[in-house]
Amino acid sequence: MKLSTRSRYGTRMVLDIAMHSQAGPVRISDISKRQGVSVKYLEKLIRPLKQAGFIKSKRGPRGGHVLSDLPERIAVGAVVRAMEGEMALTECAKDASVCPISGDCLTRKVWIEATRAMLDRLDAITFLDLMREAERAGGGVDRCLLPRES
Repeated sequence: MKLSTRSRYGTRMVLDIAMHSQAGPVRISDISKRQGVSVKYLEKLIRPLKQAGFIKSKRGPRGGHVLSDLPERIAVGAVVRAMEGEMALTECAKDASVCPISGDCLTRKVWIEATRAMLDRLDAITFLDLMREAERAGGGVDRCLLPRES
């Protein structure tokens, strides 16, 4: 299974907001510049993040976006699920009816357990953890956010 750009960029957007909202709401145009992602695409991504309750928006000249909760209370796994919906490494791990031998298949259990392990790991990582990792990496809060140059 490969995470979509929606999940990857959505996670980066939440992290960017977490890292920059101490001074006030964060504008999508600023996130776009820091992340190298178009404003139009970020506007699409913010909808499910707001619907899931991770981000609040403030209108007006000093408007922008802030987290709806503390970064230590928002897990990466929850954001990924909001962007991806139900996830599984294989179709049969998500829906046994797609495979005529799923009831007897010895490997299906492996895919289900591997999916669970991946989601458990993502659920164990909070945005505060990522913020701390960015600081530890030595480049300040933006080090892990900026696209790497080749």
